[in-house]
Amino acid sequence: MKNKYIFDLNCLSKIRTSERKKFLNDFKVSNHLNVVHKQLKINKKKINYSKIHAISLFSGAGGLDLSSVLSGVKVLSSLDFDQDSIRTIKQNTIFKDGDHFCTDIRDFDLKKYNHILKKNKTEKLILIGGPPCQPFSKAGYWITHKNILGKKDPRNMISEFLNAIKVIQPDGFIIENVESILHPKNLIVVKEIEEFIYKNNFDLIRHSANAIDYGVPQKRKRVFFIATKKKIKFEPVCTHGKNLKPYERVLDWIYNYDDNKFFEKEESVKNKTYEMELKQIPPGKNYFELTERDNHPNPVFRANKRFWSFLLKLNPFLPSWTIPAQPGPWVGPLHWNNRRLRVPEIAAIQTFPSDYIFYGNRRSIQKQIGNAVPPLFGKAMIDCLVKNL
Repeated sequence: MKNKYIFDLNCLSKIRTSERKKFLNDFKVSNHLNVVHKQLKINKKKINYSKIHAISLFSGAGGLDLSSVLSGVKVLSSLDFDQDSIRTIKQNTIFKDGDHFCTDIRDFDLKKYNHILKKNKTEKLILIGGPPCQPFSKAGYWITHKNILGKKDPRNMISEFLNAIKVIQPDGFIIENVESILHPKNLIVVKEIEEFIYKNNFDLIRHSANAIDYGVPQKRKRVFFIATKKKIKFEPVCTHGKNLKPYERVLDWIYNYDDNKFFEKEESVKNKTYEMELKQIPPGKNYFELTERDNHPNPVFRANKRFWSFLLKLNPFLPSWTIPAQPGPWVGPLHWNNRRLRVPEIAAIQTFPSDYIFYGNRRSIQKQIGNAVPPLFGKAMIDCLVKNL
């Protein structure tokens, strides 16, 4: 029997009349639940016999780890200093046979991996990870502090990842980071990274990408350093966009979770500070709708005096904006039905499968999911890496 999704029509009350008819006419969702889970079919037997193995550093909730599995790579080990993240990985059966370490990489003996590789008879090895990127969020930090590779900054772990490359000697690796690493004032850091890679006899492509181009229902820009010992002949292949498949609609991925059985007490905005203001904002818009800039007759806010994501509401027929790791109480994206997003919704927007288990409280899980590389996004990068081994 096909699922029927019912809109709370209150969410349409403020959509302009000219848009409302099209909005409802386009609404044809039926039995389209979690298309991601069809795409994330995993052949566990095939993975167990794979001779291409991965070691994951700065693993978080396992986004890149799951990407590797989707690309046919067996993940031997993960490492992260966050206890909840490692418990998340351990709880998911696809990783149950791996060696998982909850520790600061600076306190970890990387030579332990020699035994793991020998035990698993590894033929090809890749190293994957997204070293913490907080230092790159401030343009000019590196120049101002003359702190190349962050040797004095405990938040920057790229130098630790590079050291792991030198010690472990993989056949290839992927470093994921935020787009702002390519800010002109940070390019001296990028140059240091690339010089290290070439000096250690790897070929390299630096790939700037947006998750929506790879089938993820979310705009999320990231930079990937993809390197192998062989000459790189292939680059990641986009699947969605102009002359390709249309971008994924967030509605198609989360509509089934808009049911009372998935209710979370943290989602409610009832009797909260900006409850009435949120209800006035149409799907796909933010607080600008209530400012003089957008010709509101009785402006509630002043434009550009808030973060742009303040009261930002999803448009169900477009991809989501980036899921944040630590959102404020009124920071979007928020659901078009005037509430905060639920855990299974943010996980689905990040393309984690519905049976993926997260450990921790609500704040911890939001942080894990928000910091993760969407598995479908990472899969395109791992596919490229494996093809070039």
